[in-house]
Amino acid sequence: MRTRRGVCYPIVNMCSEKRVVKKRRRDFAGEHEVIRKRQRSSPERTGKTDLFDVLPDDLVTCILCRLSSTAGCPSDFINVLTTCKRLNGLGLQSLVLSKASPKAFAVKAKNWSESAHRFLKLCADAGNVEACYTLGMIRFYCLQNRGSGASLMAKAAISSHSPALYSLAVIQFNGSGGSKNDKDLRAGVALCARAAFLGHIDALRELGHCLQDGYGVRQNIAEGRRFLVQANARELAAVLSTTPALANSARSWITWNPHPPHRHVAGSGCPLLSDFGCNVPAPEAHPASKFLTEWFAGRGGAPGVGLRMCSHVGCGRPETRRHEFRRCSVCGGVNYCSRACQALDWKLRHKAECAPTERWLDEDADGDGDGEGGVVGVNGDDDVIVES
Repeated sequence: MRTRRGVCYPIVNMCSEKRVVKKRRRDFAGEHEVIRKRQRSSPERTGKTDLFDVLPDDLVTCILCRLSSTAGCPSDFINVLTTCKRLNGLGLQSLVLSKASPKAFAVKAKNWSESAHRFLKLCADAGNVEACYTLGMIRFYCLQNRGSGASLMAKAAISSHSPALYSLAVIQFNGSGGSKNDKDLRAGVALCARAAFLGHIDALRELGHCLQDGYGVRQNIAEGRRFLVQANARELAAVLSTTPALANSARSWITWNPHPPHRHVAGSGCPLLSDFGCNVPAPEAHPASKFLTEWFAGRGGAPGVGLRMCSHVGCGRPETRRHEFRRCSVCGGVNYCSRACQALDWKLRHKAECAPTERWLDEDADGDGDGEGGVVGVNGDDDVIVES
């Protein structure tokens, strides 16, 4: 590999070139012509080596670790691996792959291939917990390899990865990948509690609703309310920490309203903080959730006849069996994998669209209703109501 010449590099005659000027010769018309030929001297001919070749492996590995951990997209890291043989070998070391950021392997669903799958597996085998969680979600929901996907998410959960803990809790609550009898509400609550302790906002919100409703745990309305308030506070703190520019000009993006209207305009800001009378920018979905959303959107919906997708746009989870998810008790037109997704989507979008209808009740009478999933609704205080 040759380095570029410039003022930042020491001047060496690595790329020196000599010009051989051939003598003038006369052509048939009697005209003179000068032919110049440039010959580049290669390292093999001159006996000189490239500066990149003299860099020690540990220094190059340290640089690659920094690159993989700060990559903004997969191409930032993959382009380096395809530069030369040495970078490819060092870049695929376990130390480098274990530090790769989620954006370094956040491949789009339309670009999914065996190569992408293999690279993600290399990162997971190297101990990258984000790769374990992402590949686990893809295998469990997209590739329908339930055992392998759950094992990868469990591997990430053992390393205290809060999104993996919460996803396993949702699987336990719904009995995903199995039957209705495979639900384990107590295990779901325990996983939610661990994820909430690690700061996962959706898990904290889910735990609050479980305590309010007595779902998988003894009912404690006051404690559930406290967890919901904590979820809102952490949501605000997360936005302030990720957008310091907005935090410096808080008045421009936090709109105070001591008496918020009952109807919420979709897209006006982040949902649950409207409980406090202010709206903030919506949080960014996890790359794994984005992949699931793109994957099923490009394939026309959930994998299977009669299966539904979670209606919260930031989720992306599909049903693994019929009537697995709960649906709105008022309109019956939306479905949710969890109370957290229901609460978020209610404040973000569905509150302005929900309207009573008897259509889905007729479907239940015909045997097509939510026999096992139950229904989800909200009362005047925007509390989640679950009826089994």
